[in-house]
Amino acid sequence: MKERIRSGDDADVDADVDAGAGAGAEATPAVRRRRVARTPLTLTLALTLILATLLLTGGGLLALSARSADTPTVANRALTDSEQTRRVVGDVSDALAAIFTYTPRDLATTERRARDVLRGKAAEDYRALLDRLRGQVRQQKLSLTTQVVRAGAVELADGHARLLVFLDQRAERGGARASTAAAQLSVTARLAGGHWTITDIKAR
Repeated sequence: MKERIRSGDDADVDADVDAGAGAGAEATPAVRRRRVARTPLTLTLALTLILATLLLTGGGLLALSARSADTPTVANRALTDSEQTRRVVGDVSDALAAIFTYTPRDLATTERRARDVLRGKAAEDYRALLDRLRGQVRQQKLSLTTQVVRAGAVELADGHARLLVFLDQRAERGGARASTAAAQLSVTARLAGGHWTITDIKAR
């Protein structure tokens, strides 16, 4: 038979109840219907809380961004000065390709290029490297070709720059088959006389 069941929300609900069923059986439809009735309110509350949280988080991020814009760290122009970034990436890429490309016949030319584009620690380290390699390059007829495949400025400020550079290198020894290898370098550069020169090179 049908009974009128008063729900917790003071609304009348029709439910089919078996006359021979116990109290537990009578409560089940009402509980289910109360849950269904309350679901929209619960979802609305949850969505409201989520939206409020997102708005507060967004406001916090905007405030942090505004504060960051007033700090000295924004002097880094690697992402804002496209012209200077292009120049430093181009100068450093050309320099690396030049100093790490040589043959037994033009090793002296490579050394002269290095004197033009290297300064400080980078120049000292490069001279030490060539001193070790000079004999092998001539005896084994070793040739090296280097190509910059990707380079990016990490920091750019006040005539100083740090870059991350990826290289592809191809080496030939006598008449042997050429071998290839990839390299990743962290490079420090300085602007002098309108051109960027390399002051430090570190393998990563």
